[in-house]
Amino acid sequence: MPAEPGRADRLFVLTAYGALREVPAAHAPGPLLAADSWLVADGRVRALDRHRRRFTATCAGTAGVPGPVLDAFWTAMAALLPREAGHWFPRVELDTAPAQASPDTVLPGGHRLLYRLRPAPARTKTARVWGLAVCDPRRTPRHKGPDLGALAEVRSRATAADADEALLVTADGVVLEAANSSLLWWEEDVLCHPPADLPVLPGVTASLLLDRAARTGVRVRPVRRRLSALAGREVWVANALHGLRPVTAWTGGSLPAGAPLRAAAWQSWLDGLGTPLPG
Repeated sequence: MPAEPGRADRLFVLTAYGALREVPAAHAPGPLLAADSWLVADGRVRALDRHRRRFTATCAGTAGVPGPVLDAFWTAMAALLPREAGHWFPRVELDTAPAQASPDTVLPGGHRLLYRLRPAPARTKTARVWGLAVCDPRRTPRHKGPDLGALAEVRSRATAADADEALLVTADGVVLEAANSSLLWWEEDVLCHPPADLPVLPGVTASLLLDRAARTGVRVRPVRRRLSALAGREVWVANALHGLRPVTAWTGGSLPAGAPLRAAAWQSWLDGLGTPLPG
């Protein structure tokens, strides 16, 4: 699906009055402490409550942002989410306020809450993944935000290798996830994923898929695997922008991709989860 044409980013920052003030989109940000993003498609969004829980838990846990402040921010942000036709990929952020930040936007502790409205980039239904596994460069893998710059660098290297995604592994080669996606795969009739005690981000889209598996009687197994163990298997990468994408090629190597036998049915189910934004 192509990117939305002719639309520019817009940026808003929470003020001390509980309202969001628009600032220039090129406004210089401070160091990013937390971030979360999701797809808004024609006024519909999937699992917004789960994105809220993940973002607010990170803000409270890493920066001590009070619950009432987070609630006020979320309420103001949700009112600005686009209801009209079109596809958007908004992002909420917590940063360390830069020196030039307006004082009435700086929270106790020196942080700011921001809402960035972005047109959705082009989306695809399948993914080519860089077959050269990359040792995980993240400093805070269980929190989205601080490592986005490092992951963008990994993604750029994957793009140069004719891939849509890059696989991250531990220092001893155990698969973790992709640079911007959770990783799942099938072993016979069992849906597998990396164990939670590994340094992986708790993916919202992956959680929806695993919950569905549990409800429908599909066996789920957390398991450690190296890349070679995924040869010939049906592998999925999943995130909020693209949903579920079967891996159709491992670029830069000889690892064969498995046939995406189950992906279409699960994609159809996932696509149907979007609910209208209120108002």
